[in-house]
Amino acid sequence: MKIAVTYQGGAVFQHFGHTQEFKLYEVQGGQVVGAQVIPAPGSGHGALAGFLREQGVQVLLCGGIGAGAKEALAQAGIRLYGGVQGCADDAVQALIGGTLSYDPDAHCQGHGTHENHTCNHHCGEDKGGCKGHAAQ
Repeated sequence: MKIAVTYQGGAVFQHFGHTQEFKLYEVQGGQVVGAQVIPAPGSGHGALAGFLREQGVQVLLCGGIGAGAKEALAQAGIRLYGGVQGCADDAVQALIGGTLSYDPDAHCQGHGTHENHTCNHHCGEDKGGCKGHAAQ
């Protein structure tokens, strides 16, 4: 299975449509057997969903995500786990172990900078305790 995580500085990046990097994990037999960080080919949910499909991704972990992106991923056959926070590596291990904390209703509405905004565009600054794991 191939899992992609929206990625910034070791943490799950919190705005799918603005993802600049993904960390891709190859999982076999319940173990991560390989991982690499790759640049995103631009922005926008349609382009990113198509790119992930081309990479053979079957599962995506991300933070905030809009309805259009959810639809594009569903059409690409990619299973989505939104509302994920913290270390990317830890999130993948939690998914494999069946303990991933996520929000099936995670969403992103608008892109203002007001307080309590659904998407935290600066999530790389607060890694939720993650020290920033190096790409394997």
